[in-house]
Amino acid sequence: MGDQKRFGPPRVADERATLTGFLQRQRDTLAMACAGLTAEQLRERALRPSGLSLLGLLRHMADVERTWFRNVLNGENSNAHWPRSDGGAFDVDTADPAEAFEIWHEECARSRDIVDNAESLDVTGRYRDDVFSLRYILTHMIEEYARHNGQADLLREHIDGTAER
Repeated sequence: MGDQKRFGPPRVADERATLTGFLQRQRDTLAMACAGLTAEQLRERALRPSGLSLLGLLRHMADVERTWFRNVLNGENSNAHWPRSDGGAFDVDTADPAEAFEIWHEECARSRDIVDNAESLDVTGRYRDDVFSLRYILTHMIEEYARHNGQADLLREHIDGTAER
């Protein structure tokens, strides 16, 4: 978990490098929101009665990465890391932060590999009857992280007063 750094996306680049740069910045932002906290702090539900926690957000994003890149775009049929029948990603009372970070890092790496190996941003994947381009998926993932990073900022500020990263 340790010290996290966040780099900006390239300011002059093609569309793929720009989108993947913005997505990586959002990933780095989530990692920074979690950096330096204890397991108890990561599990803390700072906004009762909500079950939202930093650890839950991290676990959720690991499954979001898996779903969109592996299952939708790559056509895999991988199962959720934290099935809803077991409480899902947000059930963190006994969750292991080290395991969650490892899985999230692995899913991000797989996602990057899938994107790097795609012929173009126009390649498509399917979810049920819907078709999604890689361009759409990258843009959606930036949106997904940005939304949850706003929540992560509020959670972190509540936990230890850290408001800027």
